[in-house]
Amino acid sequence: MSEEETTTLDRPAADRAGTPSPHATAQPTWLGPVLIVGIVLAALNLRPAITSLGALFEETRTGLGMSGTVAGLITSVPALCFAVFGVTAPRLSRRFGPVAVVCAGMAAVAAGLLIRPFASGAAGFLAASALSLAGIALTNVLLPVIVKRYFPDRVGTMTGLYSMALAAGTSLAAAATVPLTEALGGSWRTGLLIWACLAVAAVLLWLPITRAARRADRAQAAATGSGASAAVRADAGPRVVRSRTAWALACYFGLQATGAYITMGWLPQIFRDAGVSASTAGVLLAVTMVMGVPLAFVIPGLAGRMRNQGAIAVTLGVFGLTGYLGLSFAPAAGAWAWALLLGVSNCAFPLVITMIGLRAKSPAGVVRLSAFAQSTGYLISIPGPLVIGTLYQHSGGWDLPLALMAGLLVPQIALGVLAGRDRTIEDECGMRD
Repeated sequence: MSEEETTTLDRPAADRAGTPSPHATAQPTWLGPVLIVGIVLAALNLRPAITSLGALFEETRTGLGMSGTVAGLITSVPALCFAVFGVTAPRLSRRFGPVAVVCAGMAAVAAGLLIRPFASGAAGFLAASALSLAGIALTNVLLPVIVKRYFPDRVGTMTGLYSMALAAGTSLAAAATVPLTEALGGSWRTGLLIWACLAVAAVLLWLPITRAARRADRAQAAATGSGASAAVRADAGPRVVRSRTAWALACYFGLQATGAYITMGWLPQIFRDAGVSASTAGVLLAVTMVMGVPLAFVIPGLAGRMRNQGAIAVTLGVFGLTGYLGLSFAPAAGAWAWALLLGVSNCAFPLVITMIGLRAKSPAGVVRLSAFAQSTGYLISIPGPLVIGTLYQHSGGWDLPLALMAGLLVPQIALGVLAGRDRTIEDECGMRD
């Protein structure tokens, strides 16, 4: 993809059509900068609910009396919630607006994180976790929509920014949870509770953003003399289920999500079973996650300048295969190297998010493709952590689970090559721009 084509993609559809962007005049001047902070803060909250649990998984399992299979179910819950609630995001966005839904999502994250440390059993813990994960699911789908709507001329930069923030929140929770837990008395419940503070801060910031965005929408509607919102309707785009590229993206998303959630849920346990201390295992997970901070900013820009992104997908997959091979033969001796390699491999997430934007011509197409790829992808990823937990419990070691994790990277690489081809869902579905 040439620089000129990339620039064209980054411009709003309204500008390309010769008409003003719907939010060019209606929003207050302070909303843009505050919204940038809000997006970063929301992205920081998209993974601590998961990685903080990964760092204290053994203590939580013991405290709640979970079996290996139940523990595997717990690690599958994120994917299930992201699939079930993510598919509702476009409908909720049409009804209430994407900003209001993200605000509600952050409130759900905060509520779940406040409740779950006080659960007395696995069922209550699971329900509170599901509440947080429902909020994360809505935000997952709608942050790209908010970026496209309010920053149409800086899509690549803003995508890289919130991807970096997401990776930073992931690694921060992985690295800091165990030390903070020890400093605050050693209770795993306290270690999980502290991350509610970050979510509460996000809610407090998104409340005024939501009020301002709502006023701006009303002012724009009044100025244009129409009650119809200028926002992209989620049902206005092509039928993505007819697109082979959309299915390739969804399946690629599903396999990369499978690897990511297995890593976040089980990697510390793999290291601990190899003789690594709990605190070091948490830091190793943080190393894996922190690799996404710089690469999440680099990969979207690099992918946007390429006509075909398949080479990036292949490279990331090879890093992952090498990391899993190392974990099989020398998990403790080469722990830092394997953590780094898996961290690079897990950067398939910013790649697939970028490809979603590149594989659709219209804003409506981006909305529908994002919801379809993420919801379908997370649905595909549900069995992975559960199967890994069951194999671990019944095989008594990590040889079989690691072989499966490495094996899943082979179709992931193939699907990345298919999804990276230079084509759009509108062309495949016979739709005009």
